[in-house]
Amino acid sequence: MANLTREIRRRIRSVRNIAQVTKAMEAVSAAKMRKAQQQVLATRPYARQAREVLSYIARLTSTENELNPLIHPRPVKRCGILLITADRGLAGGFNANVIRRNAQLMREKRAAGADVSVVTVGKKGREWLLRYDPVVRAEFTGLPDNPTTFHIAPIVRVLMDDFLSGYVDEVMMVYTDFINTIKQVPVARKLLPVEPAEPSVTMAPEYIFEPSPEAVLNRVLYGFTEVQVLQAIYESLASEHSARMVAMRNATDAADELIEDLTLTYNKARQSAITSELMDIVGGASALESAEALTHSSRSEWLTAELEQI
Repeated sequence: MANLTREIRRRIRSVRNIAQVTKAMEAVSAAKMRKAQQQVLATRPYARQAREVLSYIARLTSTENELNPLIHPRPVKRCGILLITADRGLAGGFNANVIRRNAQLMREKRAAGADVSVVTVGKKGREWLLRYDPVVRAEFTGLPDNPTTFHIAPIVRVLMDDFLSGYVDEVMMVYTDFINTIKQVPVARKLLPVEPAEPSVTMAPEYIFEPSPEAVLNRVLYGFTEVQVLQAIYESLASEHSARMVAMRNATDAADELIEDLTLTYNKARQSAITSELMDIVGGASALESAEALTHSSRSEWLTAELEQI
């Protein structure tokens, strides 16, 4: 029984230490999540407008000559995928969900007869692909929490060079779209070639391109594509920190519940041990009384026998 209570105390101490760690990680993730959320909400309108401008320019030139290969679709023989995951785990289902969405996209492309190559951002996606499906074209890890175009320029250059050289005929992005602190949705979105807006979609009539749509396209196409990749990374970072904060909060709550259960078990074990000791004491006292009574009875019989002889 002493060994049992000692083991329970050791487990309580261990779980309490884990709860302290998870609570600290929750606080850190909450601070990072607030910054990432402000960042993604501030840049989202610009990224949306940039995508609208690209679609508008692509629609203007869709009936003319091919101004730029980045807006010219071609048969897809090889699809390039940009997979954005985290460098670290302990974020609930964040990495598993986006990797699952990537695996689904790879199956769809292969079913359509296209080969697949993947550019990974984050260690988790790279490790999964190297273990199960080694189609990694390039890998990028260690991005800061507030990346800029300087940090993602190599990523965009690899994607655009592969597309312009004909190594891939299409580029998709798989990342986690930030909805709110509780909900994050893995999405797959086409990056290249730029898709023109549907004819039924009304575009802003006040767009005026100087000196011409061709010159604007050649100038801004790389920059606006870079913005789309940067926004996807911002969305993924906000989703990662939110998922990790929620996961650490759940882990802390689970640790607190486990401590309560272990404390109850420890108290029951102590009560059982105390009861057992009390029963031993009572039993020992009863045995002592019985022995004293037996000794007194034997002495009385001896005295009676002596008197009879006299």
